[in-house]
Amino acid sequence: MSVKLRFVRIGKKNRPAYRLCAIESRRARDGQYLENLGFYDPYIEDDKKKIRIEKARAEYWLSVGAEPSQTVLDFFRREKISGLIRQRPKRKRRKKSVARAAPGTAGGVAKGATASTKPPRKQKPPKKPKAPKAEAQQHAPASPPGGSE
Repeated sequence: MSVKLRFVRIGKKNRPAYRLCAIESRRARDGQYLENLGFYDPYIEDDKKKIRIEKARAEYWLSVGAEPSQTVLDFFRREKISGLIRQRPKRKRRKKSVARAAPGTAGGVAKGATASTKPPRKQKPPKKPKAPKAEAQQHAPASPPGGSE
């Protein structure tokens, strides 16, 4: 069974605080946890006291293969905890090697061949003009709807 590192909500109504816990992935959000790794209180003014993480235990769980949630991962990056799984270098975009040129030129596509593989779009038929409102009222019945005669 996989282990996740995620927050467990504690505290009062409208005054949350969170425990950072190692917990089995199938457990409920506030369910039984394996180990308490830290604490986070968003209402504390001082940023240094706002979050407490036991770095050694967090690094251990990461080395064993526990997956941090996205929020926990952000906190680990702020606290500079080593052993993060999801660190990936940014990919560089590759430039196209063949310059696009007009058909029939030396650098582009040979004469007679099409530049793209897509078929040309079909043109839509012209829209029918709408009848003016005055003509529509002439054909309407003279009595009001639901009236008795």
